[in-house]
Amino acid sequence: MNRPTVFQLAILEPPEMQAQLENLYEVVSDIDAASHAEIVVTAGNVGLSGAQMTALPALKLIAVNGVGVDAVDLHEAARRGIAVTTPPDVLSLAVAEMALALALDAGRRMSEGDRFIRRGGWVSEGKLGLGRSVLTKHAGILGYGRIGRCLADLLRGMGMQVSYTARGEKADSPDRFFADAQSLATECDLLFVTAAGGAGTKALVDGNVLRALGPDGILVNVARGPVVDSQALADALCKGMIGAAGLDVFDDEPNVPQCLLDAPHCVLTPHIASATTQARRAMAQLVLDNVAAHVAGRPLPTPYKD
Repeated sequence: MNRPTVFQLAILEPPEMQAQLENLYEVVSDIDAASHAEIVVTAGNVGLSGAQMTALPALKLIAVNGVGVDAVDLHEAARRGIAVTTPPDVLSLAVAEMALALALDAGRRMSEGDRFIRRGGWVSEGKLGLGRSVLTKHAGILGYGRIGRCLADLLRGMGMQVSYTARGEKADSPDRFFADAQSLATECDLLFVTAAGGAGTKALVDGNVLRALGPDGILVNVARGPVVDSQALADALCKGMIGAAGLDVFDDEPNVPQCLLDAPHCVLTPHIASATTQARRAMAQLVLDNVAAHVAGRPLPTPYKD
């Protein structure tokens, strides 16, 4: 019996999870060899375009190894009746943990201090200078989905005041709601971006929001790069309009704008917020579970829900 064909655009991690996929299915990475494939395995930042779907006439399932689906043509998938799955919840803690780490790093200048020591600055120049306290700040969360709410729980657990903005107020939330990003930034001095990507959130954090955050403010983005206007952020950092930033995501990965590379007090990481062994294994397991369910004709464990 022939094994089902999977067209794979993103490798599963850790390696043993990829090995499981390859042991169970005929895995191909060339779209020309995938015309009969019913299944695509991709990543949140890789997605699947409408043009790619057109080249896959037998496609029935897009299994996304990540929570973001902004790179998937959901309209075309819905039009053709193609199911889309994501692994909800399993990476929320890892991403929230990274958001907090970036805030601490940006505020307390830890990466900067590491570079300072390595280049001999401590010996030749003396003290690095002062950082900013983080846990005394009023935290604002832009985007209050699973990751945002997980982050809010962490911050509240450390005694921080937390507010948020989202598409609507959450009746079950203990945190204060603001109607838009600018009003949230006006009241907060630590702004976490956890909102979904897509046209509706492009440049949601612009110059006005950054000015509202203020010269002692810290911005952290673990969502999608385009949610923050990169040039406006670089200008704000260079002019001292905000105090610091921590970024794990960028507009055109892996290319990082020179303006951000040159900006002061800006911590950069290569989109690794969910990159823990535990989170990636759980994500990959749900990909395997969804693919297995499709092949067996069972209900999909985690279909994407807007």
